[in-house]
Amino acid sequence: MSPAEGARDTVENGGPRVVVVGTGAISQIVHVPILAEREDVNLVAVSDVDLPKARAIADRLGIPEVVKPEAALGRPDLDAVVICTPNHLHEEMAIAALEAGKHVFVERPVALTPEGVERVLAAARRSGKSLVASMPQRFRPEVAALRAFVTSGEAGRVYAVRGSWLTRRTPRARTTWRQDPELSGGGALMDLGVPSLDVCLWLLGYPPVKRLICVTTRGDLEVENAATLMAETDDGVAITLEVSSRYFAGHDRYYARVMGTEGSGSLPPLELYRQLGGRPLEVTPRQPRPRGGENPYMNAYRRQLDHFVRAVGNRAEAPPPEEQVRLMAVIQAAYRAAEAGSEVAP
Repeated sequence: MSPAEGARDTVENGGPRVVVVGTGAISQIVHVPILAEREDVNLVAVSDVDLPKARAIADRLGIPEVVKPEAALGRPDLDAVVICTPNHLHEEMAIAALEAGKHVFVERPVALTPEGVERVLAAARRSGKSLVASMPQRFRPEVAALRAFVTSGEAGRVYAVRGSWLTRRTPRARTTWRQDPELSGGGALMDLGVPSLDVCLWLLGYPPVKRLICVTTRGDLEVENAATLMAETDDGVAITLEVSSRYFAGHDRYYARVMGTEGSGSLPPLELYRQLGGRPLEVTPRQPRPRGGENPYMNAYRRQLDHFVRAVGNRAEAPPPEEQVRLMAVIQAAYRAAEAGSEVAP
């Protein structure tokens, strides 16, 4: 049977059979609702060590089964696994699912170290299955437009990129795995910095970073609640990253800015300017509106999950996320720099 015939057979039989492992906030808000509503996906089960919580979610959305994580990863009747568990479990669960012949969508980070990412990539290569890293910000139309502006050369030689994700401080009812560095890998830099830095590097085509410095701020927790990073790429581009989980404002803030010798771009909202005739001219393209007034965050996840479903059905290419090795090397170096209080090389 050809890949195309296999894809048609999968769709005709209700689409790929998928399990979501982990029923935390991102799973309840994003993955389970989006997959459950798709007619071309058969969301067979949800999985969590907390079976009563998983059962409540399954009952609410009409999902047939609840299974333990160790049973979900290797089930022969499943085509794909979506991993939404605590960070320290991503690597081992992704490898187990890939070795069982499943396509894998894994929440960020793929692994806590660059070596861990390498091990997951090796498992994907051995299995021949798709491995997709959760980086939905790349699927935001305005981010894609900004990248096209940079890669087309309209900005000229880019010399600086700035990224930021600032979330408002929220009261904590209890301590969770996110406050344990052994389970989370870190605080704001790991949670918010990984996707924000990914955008900065992705806009540039993922160049090597030759040096960086990082300052973190820690309150009464074991993990940092804010971080500021400055890095320089091998070709001399300055990258500045600012993240915080204790931002005092009316709403969260997410932005990116690119500056070049012939133009600049920023978002949100998307604004692109280039030099024409010695004067700056706005060249911002019209952006599509998310369907039904959906917020950009949710819409970006919807777009990436759609890409994953099509990859599972052999209707889209999903290149291995090899750049995640470089990303986690920079994150790891940033923690070293913060600890040492000095500049380091990744």
